[in-house]
Amino acid sequence: MDSFFIGLQFLTRIHVVKQTVWTEEAFGKSVRYFPLVGLTLGLVYAAAAWCLTAAPAFLGWEPPVHVRAAVLAVLPFLLTGGIHCDGFMDTVDGVFSGRERERMLEIMKDSCTGSFAVVSFGILLLLQYAVLLDMPAGVVPTAMLVMPVVGRLMMVVGISLFPYARPEGMGKAFGRYADRKSCLWVTAYTLAILAVAGWQALLSAGAAAIFSCWCGRYVTGLLGGLTGDVYGTLCTVSELIVLMVYLFTYSAFF
Repeated sequence: MDSFFIGLQFLTRIHVVKQTVWTEEAFGKSVRYFPLVGLTLGLVYAAAAWCLTAAPAFLGWEPPVHVRAAVLAVLPFLLTGGIHCDGFMDTVDGVFSGRERERMLEIMKDSCTGSFAVVSFGILLLLQYAVLLDMPAGVVPTAMLVMPVVGRLMMVVGISLFPYARPEGMGKAFGRYADRKSCLWVTAYTLAILAVAGWQALLSAGAAAIFSCWCGRYVTGLLGGLTGDVYGTLCTVSELIVLMVYLFTYSAFF
């Protein structure tokens, strides 16, 4: 359980057990529990979505849909401390800078944020808000439950299937304890969890996996591997993909 709590403390602001000393092995093995960390977040998101959608119906009152969408769009950033969004912005700054490999890695490591990253994050947040605004109220809790589970599974995919771009760093510890065999095991139990949520959850995982494999190959071609920032990008964009799958499949089939 130590590895799970390390993953929970590292990826979220939910600190059930305060751990100040992490061994490299425990930190590396926490990758295997990333989807369970996502499930923990998903339960919180789903509870919040239910309180803003289904629960008010019992009282004969419904909160403004724009407020509901805004709260649910911002909630993931509050509970994760924006760690994955920071990775997304750093990745955009570096990968699309048009520079050489080493310069791209330097840009991604720089604490300063470029205008392109800010604009890209604004677009991402706007899309997430728009999708939540257009999504039927009854679908929102399930989509919010599935979203972080799939996002953290895609992080495991990136860590396990692609090399690490830097000689040292956070991802190096992850890579030592997350090989393709462990990726299969993590994928198997995550798909079992998603199957309970229904076919849309499995479809969204498939769509996110296609994006993650393409993105992983593209960035590896530029940088020679992935970094912690790219892992955050896989998670963030995959979460948006999940929401879009739920919106569009509901519109098409229901």
